[in-house]
Amino acid sequence: MNEEKLILTAAITGIVEKKDACPAIPYTPVEMGEEAQRAVNAGASIIHIHGREDDGSGSFRTEVYEEIHEEVRKRCPDVILNYTTGAIGLSREERVQHIVALKPDIATFNMGSMNYAIYSEEEKKFIWNDVFENSFDTMIYAVEAINSVGTTPEMECFDVSHINNVIPMRDMGVIKDNAYYSLVMGVLGGIPPSTENLIHLVKQLPADAVWQMVSIDRQQWRLAALASMLGGNFRVGLEDNFYLPNGEMAKSNGELVDCGVQLARTMGREVASIEETRKIMNMPFRN
Repeated sequence: MNEEKLILTAAITGIVEKKDACPAIPYTPVEMGEEAQRAVNAGASIIHIHGREDDGSGSFRTEVYEEIHEEVRKRCPDVILNYTTGAIGLSREERVQHIVALKPDIATFNMGSMNYAIYSEEEKKFIWNDVFENSFDTMIYAVEAINSVGTTPEMECFDVSHINNVIPMRDMGVIKDNAYYSLVMGVLGGIPPSTENLIHLVKQLPADAVWQMVSIDRQQWRLAALASMLGGNFRVGLEDNFYLPNGEMAKSNGELVDCGVQLARTMGREVASIEETRKIMNMPFRN
């Protein structure tokens, strides 16, 4: 059993699902600040955020992220802030402009191009169907922008090949030693969520890698337990899964984080504080 403390991330809002699917999903900067506070109070040390307009649509406007940044920081002044650069249909410059402006602790970028889809078995059709472009040129541009402001890169790996894509970029020196591996499972177009697949992904990682499991479905909880046993970390939150282990819909991100803390302890792992997470990830506090 790995005894190092477990890093718990809360992904408090995505850009696809709306309040009609789950009323607790935050849209506005104030709502995001309140949800971040609930997650931190429950035990999360990292808050992962996608920008949204007040109507719930996705946003990469720097002004929106500035408002979110302010609302989260005034409630959670020392929390580790993690902003996305993942987007479809935007230029590479638009995808990183808020990172350069706000200098968050962590910024995610995606480690390969892929089909990105949501399929409805009930309706027998795709309700989301697009191509997520992440060429090596795009990835290098993103991580160099992230590095330029002292932000830690988080590499979102949706399949085995994405882990392999890290190798030349590390050899080039553009991937920092403390870059965080995010093993994302359950997106149609990426690797399916299963115990066998998670074990296979972990086997591909460098021996010194700090990594987390992200599962975009209700299987999240059993895979989180496996990630804990394998010495990794995991992410919860309304971006990934609305439901508590008992099947009830969560009323807040805080409820999901609380379940994550209980699960980690059941598996013999204590959850890292914000300060402890910074030490594990070699990430100094940034005012």
